Amino acid sequence: MDQIKWGIIGCGNVTEVKSGPAFNKVPNSSLVAVMRRDGALAKDYAERHGVPKWYDDAEALINDPDINAIYIATPPDAHESLAFKAMQAGKPVYIEKPMARTAAECDRINAESKRTGVPVFVAYYRRALDYFLKVKELIDKKVIGDVRFIDICLQWQPYDEEVGPNAKPRWRVNPEISGGGHFHDLASHQFDLLEFIFGPIRHATGIARNQAGLYEADDIVVANFEFESGVLGKGSWCYTIDKDQREDETQIIGSKGRITFSFFEKFDIHVETSEGIEVFHIPYPQHVQQQLIESIVRELRGEGKSPSSGDTGARANLIMDRITQKQ
Repeated sequence: MDQIKWGIIGCGNVTEVKSGPAFNKVPNSSLVAVMRRDGALAKDYAERHGVPKWYDDAEALINDPDINAIYIATPPDAHESLAFKAMQAGKPVYIEKPMARTAAECDRINAESKRTGVPVFVAYYRRALDYFLKVKELIDKKVIGDVRFIDICLQWQPYDEEVGPNAKPRWRVNPEISGGGHFHDLASHQFDLLEFIFGPIRHATGIARNQAGLYEADDIVVANFEFESGVLGKGSWCYTIDKDQREDETQIIGSKGRITFSFFEKFDIHVETSEGIEVFHIPYPQHVQQQLIESIVRELRGEGKSPSSGDTGARANLIMDRITQKQ
């Protein structure tokens, strides 16, 4: 492939800034068309972002001869069927995270990729962000010695639409659409990055419950996990606490120090050793998916390798399925 000409299926909020504009900023890449079931919204998006074409039918976009790569940015319940259609049309697929609702769906997508020879990529863009690459560099250089364990804490208050007499929770907390709740939406990023840094997780267990009753999905999860390297980890995720208790902190404990960082909200990395505390401040770029998209374009052009593939993307689903006892 020379010029990568993208079509987006599902041009919702995630595509407004995080991903959509990046397709036109990456060399040898352009955004040719967008699709949304509500044609008026697809047309509006196309006009605001300068996209030449818009559709209200996914298959019409997939079969557009001017498009040779597909970005699936719908909720997870549609990922498998749309990925199959794109691959059977011979068009590489870039899928929003999580890759699908379950590990079984991910496995079927990857099997079809191997059958057709059409590559799959997953939007675990933290693998390409400078902030997280710095964390990996610090680990690889053994700045804190040999890593012993990892401790994740993520506590968020409910979203406004999830509380009150007129509550209307969104699709992310409808397991039939998302595969789980906020844990599946957010912890998928965390486990994917941890495997990128530390290698495969060989064992994971946990407890997932719904305590507050605001929606059907679990709202609290605790987990223990072990990497093949012998590094241990634990985590707790709660999405129904007061906003003054909001916390997003992960600690990596080594034999000679610790690294403290945030997966979602802060731009500082704290490194504490016997020599003192060093802080690295690394903000995210405007379009957080741009660096990963650039790596995908390079791979499709035969110029490199993307750090996020269908095989790596499926791993997060497998780990979450084990923690929530779906597998």
